[in-house]
Amino acid sequence: MSEQDTKISLVGSVALGTGVMIGAGIFALVGQVAGLAGDWFPVAFIAGAAVAGVSSYAYARYSSVNPSAGGIAMLLKDAYGPGVVAGSFSLFMYVSMVVAESLLARTFGTYLLRPFGLQDSVVLVPLLGIVAIAAAAAVNLVGNQLVERSALVTAVLKIVGIAVLAAAGLIGAAATGAGFFSHSSDSGDGMLGVVAAVALCVLAYKGFTTITNQGDDLKDAKRNIARSITISIAICAVLYLLITLSVGASIGASGAIDARDYALAEAADPLFGAWGVGITVAVAVIATLSGLLASLFSVSRLYGMLQDMKQAPALPARVPHQPLLITAAAAIVLTAVFDLGRIAALGVFLYLTMDIAVQWGVLRRLRDKIDAHRWLPIATIVLDVAILAAFTISKVQSDLLTVGVAAGLAAVIFAAQAWVVTRRHRTETSDR
Repeated sequence: MSEQDTKISLVGSVALGTGVMIGAGIFALVGQVAGLAGDWFPVAFIAGAAVAGVSSYAYARYSSVNPSAGGIAMLLKDAYGPGVVAGSFSLFMYVSMVVAESLLARTFGTYLLRPFGLQDSVVLVPLLGIVAIAAAAAVNLVGNQLVERSALVTAVLKIVGIAVLAAAGLIGAAATGAGFFSHSSDSGDGMLGVVAAVALCVLAYKGFTTITNQGDDLKDAKRNIARSITISIAICAVLYLLITLSVGASIGASGAIDARDYALAEAADPLFGAWGVGITVAVAVIATLSGLLASLFSVSRLYGMLQDMKQAPALPARVPHQPLLITAAAAIVLTAVFDLGRIAALGVFLYLTMDIAVQWGVLRRLRDKIDAHRWLPIATIVLDVAILAAFTISKVQSDLLTVGVAAGLAAVIFAAQAWVVTRRHRTETSDR
């Protein structure tokens, strides 16, 4: 079998991309987004798609010109040089991806326990999440082909499942005379809440960045990376709009807020009863497991690139599959320590900060090299700053601890990178 035959196809790449996106983003974040945006939570998801779409231009342009397994890490290195800035923001991206994996794992545990009324268990939810991460890591050890085949099958299942649930919910609401505004309420935090909610919704699409790490594994990567990113975001935007409208028609924003981490399962109950909840749980389990599978595949490749660039620590050389094992271990720790709300908030802070750095690097250093338009990175920076500021204000008012943890984590990453770079320079100097 030739090397080209073992590479991932465009369809497989889209399956992996949507596999990461269609997971915790829609199943766990609906309640949190409704808590901020109120009745406008479907609009927030569409606005999140718009922000992700504009942002993706820089990643797609760079990765199409320079496809590699460490797409974002290489972009930052090209833009800022192999120093503290590039290393720190690369780790911001890496950690935000690991955070997304722990979000998937926690969502898996929450939905799997919903039929038994144990979805709020502080022991069983993280325990099942840890089991899910371990299982996904084991599958990844087998190789590309099994990952692609399983991702394709599960992507089809969950896309069809979510579409059917959304369509059935809308049809059921129409048949009973209910509509989207039949459950309207005064929940939410006004316009500030809507803008802050968009920041959370971006997490539901940020999985597109994992596609940039497929450069070494994707057939015709220079053409297919941009295509895969565009198709994946479009598929998710349509599904998210349908499912949020269905939730709004079934239980409204107030019901989604009450259910919070399992809003989709709760939304299926009024119209379809126990069997609807069961189907929703089944789709959620498939979505989160396949998301973990796809994410571990892509994120471990990013960590491997960071190791090659001497920007991330390594285990002793005799330990095999280090990037995968380290990534899985980090996700397990986050799953055990943080709940879904704080995991999501950490992801927002790290990802949007990194995205601003990426867009600035493309605008100031790489625009001519990759033949990129100026206005799209500028628009992304403006949008990122706006939604990050709104989200930060909201979190300072409601959860100052998480803001402090995010700031502390950022400081640790920068300090660690400064130490690594200083040590590397000393080693290089002594070798001369």
